[in-house]
Amino acid sequence: SSVQDEAVEKSTFKECNQIAFYRRQKLLHAGKSLYRALLDSVTLSDENVKFQIIHEENKVLLQVEICEIEGNIFRIRIDEASPLRARYRVPDVLIKEPTTKRFSLSQKEAGILVLSSVKEDYRLQVTATPFQLELQSKGETVLSMNSNGLLYFEHLQPPPSDRKPPAENKEAASDSSKEKQEDPGLWQEKFGNFLDIKAHGPSSVGTDFSLHGFDHVYGIPQHTEALLLKNTSDGDAYRLYNLDIFGHKIHDKIGIYGSVPLLLAHKPNRTSGIFWLNSSETLVDINTKAVAEHVPSGSAAQTAKQRAVPVTDVRWMSESGIIDVFLFDLFKQFAQLTGTQALPPLFSLGYHQCRWNYEDEQDVKAVDAGFDEHDIPYDAIWLDIEHTDGKRYFTWDKKKFQNPRKMQEHLRKKKRKLVVIVDPHIKIDPMYALYAQAKDKGYFVKDRNGKDFEGICWPGSSCYLDFTNPEVRKWYADQFAFKTYKGSTNILYVWNDMNEPSVFKGAELTMQKDAVHYNNWEHREVHNLYGFYQQMATAEGLIRRSSGKERPFVLTRSFFAGSQKYGAVWTGDNTAEWGYLKISIPMLLTISMAGISFCGADVGGFIGDPDPELLVRWYQAGAYQPFFRGHSNMESKRREPWLFGEKNTQIIREAIRERYVLLPYLYTLFYRAHTAAEPVMRALWIEFPGQIETFGVDNEYMLGNALLVHPVTEQEAKAVSVLLPGPEEIWYDFRKFKQVEDPGTLKISVTLEDIPVFQRGGTVIPLKTTAGKSTEWMMDTPYELRVALDTEACAVGELYVDDGHSFQYLHKKQFLYRKFTFHKNILSSSHTDGSGQYETTCVVERVIVLGFGQQPTLVTACSKDGKEKEVAFTYNAKNSALTLENLALSLAADWKICI
Repeated sequence: SSVQDEAVEKSTFKECNQIAFYRRQKLLHAGKSLYRALLDSVTLSDENVKFQIIHEENKVLLQVEICEIEGNIFRIRIDEASPLRARYRVPDVLIKEPTTKRFSLSQKEAGILVLSSVKEDYRLQVTATPFQLELQSKGETVLSMNSNGLLYFEHLQPPPSDRKPPAENKEAASDSSKEKQEDPGLWQEKFGNFLDIKAHGPSSVGTDFSLHGFDHVYGIPQHTEALLLKNTSDGDAYRLYNLDIFGHKIHDKIGIYGSVPLLLAHKPNRTSGIFWLNSSETLVDINTKAVAEHVPSGSAAQTAKQRAVPVTDVRWMSESGIIDVFLFDLFKQFAQLTGTQALPPLFSLGYHQCRWNYEDEQDVKAVDAGFDEHDIPYDAIWLDIEHTDGKRYFTWDKKKFQNPRKMQEHLRKKKRKLVVIVDPHIKIDPMYALYAQAKDKGYFVKDRNGKDFEGICWPGSSCYLDFTNPEVRKWYADQFAFKTYKGSTNILYVWNDMNEPSVFKGAELTMQKDAVHYNNWEHREVHNLYGFYQQMATAEGLIRRSSGKERPFVLTRSFFAGSQKYGAVWTGDNTAEWGYLKISIPMLLTISMAGISFCGADVGGFIGDPDPELLVRWYQAGAYQPFFRGHSNMESKRREPWLFGEKNTQIIREAIRERYVLLPYLYTLFYRAHTAAEPVMRALWIEFPGQIETFGVDNEYMLGNALLVHPVTEQEAKAVSVLLPGPEEIWYDFRKFKQVEDPGTLKISVTLEDIPVFQRGGTVIPLKTTAGKSTEWMMDTPYELRVALDTEACAVGELYVDDGHSFQYLHKKQFLYRKFTFHKNILSSSHTDGSGQYETTCVVERVIVLGFGQQPTLVTACSKDGKEKEVAFTYNAKNSALTLENLALSLAADWKICI
């Protein structure tokens, strides 16, 4: 199979108007809702408030359940009061059944019910006719639900005898009577040559939310789009449906490899989130408008004024399931629901070298040696599908990889790792043990007739494992055991690709929606969870093979809310063009906002051949992003970093080395993501929530709270325009140490040598003093602290250290978490978490203080035992940088440096 086999026409994929449930829902226009709340049905318990709503025309009753979860999160669930059969509720995404708090209930007036939260900061107001909900905080309306009357719920019905609802059938599932004229795709739906049979009929759900005072909205990855979500027009909604779109276009709202149904809205004093927990195909309409609002007048004589206030309307439409939605106002709350980023093994934050494909063991050895020869650090070499025996995963090509163990031992001696691809499709071959076993146990997804679903993928005819079944996941995890996965060792890690799932020649190149999973659920219900479940099972397998001792590394292409718990994601098959480098920044910022901090884009572009300048610029950007991998396909020219002439090799080497020197800071950021749900790569507004000029910026970003990075994404750029936000902030050139005069928007000249990176005043960044051949070579390399002073001549920063690979940080407190504070000319090191017990001989060797006003007369260091010693220093008056050398201060101990 070649790349071209996978290259596809846009017509392979649906436009919104070709999606039947979208067409049906769009017939319902904004206006007065036909739903009315039956307030005499209200019941209040410690867990929730429940009541029923009724559709005035078809008289179907829906059950509404509202609860408040610890930390100001509100959950609203709407389901049929008595459905024909159970409707799908997404399992396994929430880390636990959330702890709820009891509401207090009051009736404001007839037809209005008020639910107050325990602390009374928040109130939920339920209006009966027409039914709508309003969330208020300290008297101001934050958001309302169904205020545009777009609540839509197709109740399940028995199939009509001839599979087509008769025209006079008043009980048709739609909420709208206009609907019956054209074929609404209720019981079957055609697309091209594909027929989707809906065994249970139409079951679409949807509703609208209005966000008051907000005109900046973000989130709902994954789209090849800008950071700020745009207003949608008819037929052009944001689509959340995981698809393998090879060579996807830029600025397109079609769903690509992953979906997180989380939308964030931000204004200077508040961030609000809507998490729509539904794994079926979902479409999102967005419309920001200005609404006139009365401003109360000061005196009776004055007439009330009007002012225009922005309101953003968001309409969610899903093919199936129930309405299950969470409303909240902080990132941390999303992590409280779906989990935080898994702490990655340290090696996986190094540089990864990948290609479709490294040919054989000799090729792997030669590429590995090339990095040493050219003095470029790297941590892992990757093998794509050609390393297997005929695309049978968990096997090796007997000619090209005759001794995979020996190859891995060679890499182990070099302190490096191997990552191999393991896709979810299984070649149909009775002689292939994995296939035979899965077939025998009934572990494959079935078609609508109960036979194993068959599709074409890389191996040819394939069956697809049903990862929604916990028994299949357990069995799959067991396949990674060293005794079962022959030729694997503990330096082998895994890459899950093609797990949307990708089905060549399938409808939209994926699985038929009427395929059948565990517990008889149709594929349409679980589609967006398929890759999430494969990564979950793979991560579990890598943990289990080490008896629970070692952290896994798994990269997945397809993802859902909560995928952060299992590893990393990347943006998929990008193209070697400048536009793809540029769009990768907002794509990664959006994925990061949705809880998945460990994300990156393939350096250089997977499809095509980048010109050397583009490749260099991509390495410089990738070095300052969370996941850093070079990748290319079999029809691209070889792309190892030393193949583009000495000058480019030198610049790429420097970019990769900068990454390795920065690893202590990066690893600390990942610990913060893991423990406190702070994104590693951040949109500017997250750090500067009150600065309106940052809200739409997506050509630069913060790495943690201390570094601002502005990749160069234009060809032959001589200068870039950089925004250094915050009137009270001081910014320093990260490489030259010089304070930037007059922050704000600056024109900064650039050469090919590097990209603009700035350190924020008030921060301390821990670095290694030099880069090594790989992360493991650098375990004992001494540290440098880069102290950047703010307007008060203060700074603070942290360093997290552990063994870099095991779970001992969790189970045995084997970690160090240090805090560095610069105040009144004293730099001190103290515990952030005193329970940490990791032992290390590492030292802080060097400290550089940026923005230090004058040359000191004396610098002394004193350790906890009171011993004092004089410190050698140099002071550069030109850029006000003070350098302290040869410190040899223990990383694990408390100490002070007095200047």
